[in-house]
Amino acid sequence: MNEQIITVTNLTKQYQETQVSGISNISFSIKRGDIVAIIGESGSGKSTLLKCIYGLLKPDEGEVLLNNQRVKGPDEQLIPGNTEMKMVTQDFSLNIYAKVYDNIASMLSNTDIKAKQEKTMEMMEHLHITKLKDKKIIELSGGEQQRVAIAKALISDTKVLLLDEPFSQVDYLLKNQLRADIKRLAKETGLTIILVSHDPTDGLFLADQLLILKQGILLQNDKPETIYQNPSALYTAQILGNAVVLDAVQANKLGLKTQKQHVVFYPEWVELKSTWNSRRFEVKEVYYKGFYDELLLERNGVTIRALQLNSGEHKKNDHVQANIGRFLAF
Repeated sequence: MNEQIITVTNLTKQYQETQVSGISNISFSIKRGDIVAIIGESGSGKSTLLKCIYGLLKPDEGEVLLNNQRVKGPDEQLIPGNTEMKMVTQDFSLNIYAKVYDNIASMLSNTDIKAKQEKTMEMMEHLHITKLKDKKIIELSGGEQQRVAIAKALISDTKVLLLDEPFSQVDYLLKNQLRADIKRLAKETGLTIILVSHDPTDGLFLADQLLILKQGILLQNDKPETIYQNPSALYTAQILGNAVVLDAVQANKLGLKTQKQHVVFYPEWVELKSTWNSRRFEVKEVYYKGFYDELLLERNGVTIRALQLNSGEHKKNDHVQANIGRFLAF
């Protein structure tokens, strides 16, 4: 079992007394070598939490321990930030007119030039950017700059890599490749990675541990698959899985009995088959998604979404039998 590398205890950082901002009373721990994703909508406190972990912000209450040593705040040291951690921000903080090699190598001293060269080349190979070594940063794409920024952060024996919205400037195809690279890097090096993102796919794809933040409060902390299948709050289901949300009146019209305010389910929980408890729906729209279709179904004035794996099987205005196999009530 991996030992804990970071422990966060009762962390609070408020910017304004009159309204919710920052984070409040957050506690969790992180195992060495794990990838942790902090997910939440804009303003949920993700970046504040990351900066407190790194030591860029001084918390109002609580503490962060790295290897059982308290992480000092910016008021306690000349250069803010912990030397065993590195943060890569959205702007990458690179010298755009210098070469890739020089950006990365600049983090190492010149006491042993040969070792410096070897380590720089090794790090570039890890991130598949060796062929870019003589290019200037300004000549690179966003994804290539991202790799250089990560290489620069990791070159000086970094134990924990902090990523603030790491994929915000790259397109969908490159995003998947970068996610795979980061996952591979953590596995090969034993590096602990903490990333914040508003995109739930980052957490579901990458993370060993997922933290869900809302208005500075930690709603849920568990494995991604556990949180996805068993969200503890309506917000969690909505942010993770594009969930269908019905109020109690709508739910009862579909035969979903509940005493709670809302019923929630994911489109993939809707079974398109005839069973003793299925109901007749009309297909209002069909959205082609490649290897599957998303169907917009309607019954008694209530619309839901379902996935159709046999693309084209049911078309607009068809009638289908559907059963909501599982739902959650909040």
